Amino acid sequence: MKSRSQDQSLSDSTELDRSHDPLTGNPPYKSNKKTIKQRFLKLLPCFRSGSSASDNPGNIADDGELSTVRYRPEGLDRLVQQTSFNKKELQVLYRGFKSECPSGVVNEETFKSIYSHFFPQGDSSMYAHFLFEAFDTNNNGAVNFEDFVISLSIILRGSTIDKLNWAFNLYDLNKDGCITREEMTDIISSIYDMMGNYTYPNMRDCAPKDHVDSFFQKMDRNKDGVVTIDEFLETCQKDENIMHSMHMFDNVI
Repeated sequence: MKSRSQDQSLSDSTELDRSHDPLTGNPPYKSNKKTIKQRFLKLLPCFRSGSSASDNPGNIADDGELSTVRYRPEGLDRLVQQTSFNKKELQVLYRGFKSECPSGVVNEETFKSIYSHFFPQGDSSMYAHFLFEAFDTNNNGAVNFEDFVISLSIILRGSTIDKLNWAFNLYDLNKDGCITREEMTDIISSIYDMMGNYTYPNMRDCAPKDHVDSFFQKMDRNKDGVVTIDEFLETCQKDENIMHSMHMFDNVI
């Protein structure tokens, strides 16, 4: 978890269902008599590792998970500095984030479930997996509000170079600094699967391969079989269609 200064951190406040929320502006909730364990069980659907939690309140794993449930985002002023969103926009985004997962973190299965609602006509699970890994900058299997909003800021309002770097990181599945044919094939295939009825059965079986071939013919400048970040940036900035797509979402929020 990221380090936070005491004066800017929201983590010193009491639990989510009892504290004043600086990000949303909500007043404190009235105290209730539910135990910590009851609150934890209520939040389990949003942060579950796949194994059942122990009933032993002294269990170390339980303690770690409970601390995750009480996770609070960094101070609002710091997020304003780290992103291109103002305080009001961050409050709106935070309300939406908490409504989907009150625990303050989203695991991959929850992320996939949320993403599937946007593409009901196809199977978005694989593309959502790749997207989740791009958002999960700490590689800990969970996306918190900071992870989410910082990436969203780049996607929606980052500079062209920032957006292209983020896209390259998405396509570079093993994060070794270059995009291989295998990686791009996985990405393209996942996109076709996600589009579902919009592409099948009209799409030819070789369409993903053709798309990958076209990508490498354009991007792989020295024909060594991989696309580096320099090749990617140079080619994209010379392509009017790609540059247009980089600005499609500038005014979404």
